[in-house]
Amino acid sequence: MRLIVGMSGSSGVIYGIRLLEKLAKRKDIEVHAIISQAARMNIGIETDYTAEQVEALADVVHNNKNIAASIASGSFKTAGMIIVPCSIKTLSAVAHSLADNLIVRAADVVLKERRKLVIVPRESPLHTGHCELLLKASQIGAIICPPSPAFYHRPQTVDDIIDFSVARTLDLFDIEDESIKRWDGNG
Repeated sequence: MRLIVGMSGSSGVIYGIRLLEKLAKRKDIEVHAIISQAARMNIGIETDYTAEQVEALADVVHNNKNIAASIASGSFKTAGMIIVPCSIKTLSAVAHSLADNLIVRAADVVLKERRKLVIVPRESPLHTGHCELLLKASQIGAIICPPSPAFYHRPQTVDDIIDFSVARTLDLFDIEDESIKRWDGNG
């Protein structure tokens, strides 16, 4: 399976990093990553990682300016794409098919080929314009998956909360994460 992971410039890059860490352990998944300039900056601001360390977690790293990359074509088969975190700017571009960088072009290709596009927006609170963009993205085929943690698994650390949201995102591609405690109806 090939999966594209785009990281755009909003707070919450740790969600993208953790997703890449979990995918890096899977030899059956070829990960193509795109990290925007703003995401690269946020990696340095919000984490102890370097952008190069994050890139090393992917099998293939694409420059966000290279709209001629393999993942910019529908003939390059993938299972889909996750944009995590997804800035409102990137959400707006996806919702309006404004493919002026590789993250948005790859997302547009995923949508036109009827593959899964999962958008993990990391903005709060939302105004009506943001909500309309989320609706429009959903209407054209994207799955909106905010990193909303559950607490039935009694998280003890911030990592537990991050891991839960990442595992729920992976569920959308039927990628099992053994670290998640699933609801069994017994509380």
